[in-house]
Amino acid sequence: MVAAFSSVALGDSITGIVTNKTTSKPAGGDDVVLIRLAQGMQETSRTKTDSQGHFTLEVPNGDNGMHLVRVTHDKANYFRPAPPGTQSVEVDVFNAAAKVKGVTSEADVMRIQTDESGKALRIIENFFVKNESNPPLTQFSDRPFEFYLPEGAVVEGSAALAPGGMPVQASPVPLGEPNHYAFIFPIRPGETRFQISYRLPYSGSLKFAPRVMMPTDTVAIMMPKSMTFKPGPSSPYSPVTEETTAQTYVARNAQPSQALDFTVSGTGQMPRDEGAAAAAGGGATADASARSGADGAATSAASDTRPGGGLGVPLDPEGTNDPWAKYKWWILGGLGLVMAVGAGIMLKNGPAQTVAPAVTGSGVPAVGDSLLAAMKEELFALETDKLQGRLSESEYAEQKAALEVVLRRALLRGERAAETSN
Repeated sequence: MVAAFSSVALGDSITGIVTNKTTSKPAGGDDVVLIRLAQGMQETSRTKTDSQGHFTLEVPNGDNGMHLVRVTHDKANYFRPAPPGTQSVEVDVFNAAAKVKGVTSEADVMRIQTDESGKALRIIENFFVKNESNPPLTQFSDRPFEFYLPEGAVVEGSAALAPGGMPVQASPVPLGEPNHYAFIFPIRPGETRFQISYRLPYSGSLKFAPRVMMPTDTVAIMMPKSMTFKPGPSSPYSPVTEETTAQTYVARNAQPSQALDFTVSGTGQMPRDEGAAAAAGGGATADASARSGADGAATSAASDTRPGGGLGVPLDPEGTNDPWAKYKWWILGGLGLVMAVGAGIMLKNGPAQTVAPAVTGSGVPAVGDSLLAAMKEELFALETDKLQGRLSESEYAEQKAALEVVLRRALLRGERAAETSN
């Protein structure tokens, strides 16, 4: 999806065009809403696209604040920020379907360790889902991505990362069957990543019986070397031998009906890899925090002081030389999605927080692009939660207010920094 802005003198309206990338034609008849990021994120005007995908949103007199343009296409929402002075925006959307041919599971990776007491397992599980549909479609329904957790799992955090987007909070929804969940998050063309962290009671040994919902290229288990991994009698795990700070076992081409059980025993925590952090760090960390997607999450991991954190940008992030490399570095580095939501806004499990803004070459914080992208994705998640009935009106209002506070503070810091630099 591409956004284009023309920020000139403030006008009385915002015009735009919505393009359906599934058909490569204008998206006619889509609902378009202007949302004011003040006083609870109020809807200020609404319209529909015409047959050519064009729309005009009226801006109330005297309203020169920050806005968002929301386009709803096939029940999926797409957001575009509209800073003060914006006169036009462009929004790309996709047709949506409950099941889309070309959506495949790339990897299901579990990072397992014990807590300090040794009486609980702490697990970060990551799902990599690829959408190579042609023509491009978004997979979206009341259960666009389903998965299972071990019995007794207590969820501590979860996040989703859309293609080219920023990590956002995404809460799993329990389904009818025990331990069966879904992420209500659109699987857009490209790669979508889900992460969920949970804990399990532990008495020194525990058997796992993972279940994949669709054929999966890679199922991987990563754990400290001080712990013991024992595969089930018919489980197809093989060790990955090049690791120096952890042990990893991988099953290839896993099928839904396949036995993937294993048992872990012992205690241990994933060590920090200072060498990798240093090699990946340097001057890249400040610039990377302003990027979207994997780079933003990697920056968070690079500054992470938790056991297993601190691995920064991988040397082979896309797995060009080794298919497993694409996943192992994300998992070994802790991914950073749950703990800080990668690029910086954490709303649903506590007060709103932000990471330090990126710094440009002139020393001025680069607030705009990364913050606005994160705001877009957070709003999508917030609106989705409301539509699915997972938020009460009071919770919805509270989280909208938190978003507003984060935005105001960040923009104020940016303005002050710009004044200082001048």
